[in-house]
Amino acid sequence: MTGIAVIALLAWTYGLPAQSTVLSTAESAISKEIGGLRDLPDDVRARTTKELALKIRKLPATPNKVSVAQSLANLSTEGDFGRDTLQEVTTTLASAVREQPPAAAKDGTPAGPYVALAQLARYEHMEVSLNDPQLAKANALLIAADASREKADFTLTDLEGQRWNLKSLRGKVVLVNFWATWCPPCRKEIPDLQTLYNRFKEQGFVILAISDEEASVVKPFLAEHKVNFPVMLDPGDTVNKLFQVAGIPKSFVYGRDGKLVTQSIDMRTQRQFLEMLAQAGLK
Repeated sequence: MTGIAVIALLAWTYGLPAQSTVLSTAESAISKEIGGLRDLPDDVRARTTKELALKIRKLPATPNKVSVAQSLANLSTEGDFGRDTLQEVTTTLASAVREQPPAAAKDGTPAGPYVALAQLARYEHMEVSLNDPQLAKANALLIAADASREKADFTLTDLEGQRWNLKSLRGKVVLVNFWATWCPPCRKEIPDLQTLYNRFKEQGFVILAISDEEASVVKPFLAEHKVNFPVMLDPGDTVNKLFQVAGIPKSFVYGRDGKLVTQSIDMRTQRQFLEMLAQAGLK
């Protein structure tokens, strides 16, 4: 994807200024590097991500700078590239927003960069040095969404024909994972989910993996990757909407008392999943 394509996609998705899509030479070069991050080994990706964050911070203040910083932030939570790296990315996005505050939507919904910063602070425990009403509103929306997910319930049938109801699994540790076969980060975390399922299933650990794709697409994928934890389909995105899932992969862990313990905003490594499960008492 070209740098301009990255910016245009982010403008459409996050309500960023669409009129400024002609990138400077420096912005274009950085966007091209961001577009290639997924092709790098994790150690190189971590180092490159940190370097890109510092490069972005040096750019002149423009709406495109916010968009470029946003695109880097979106990719920086796909796994574990180090807290220092993620903090640099967070600081860069906050700095860009401070220089060129994006406008809220017409209905008052905070602009995407503020939501991203609120997520980084709430779910990744990053420090966000920004005092802005839009950020406060974004955080309030996250709190409300989590309260809704706490009460959420659904019943779906897995591909083996077994019905699963979330609330009836009280007494078990449940990981609800939203994914799709076309999603590279989703595919990357599946082997770790399978390993964790094999390790903890005798301790009352259940994975409910939810895709909105057709069975004809999902079944061959699962057979090829030897997945044996419950996988169910969500036609019409009913459960996705219930959980307010805007991007995948996304995981939610419920404790044995049925309460939402923790969640991820993106792909997790096995180590990160273990940290999530430990919060629900699985070690």
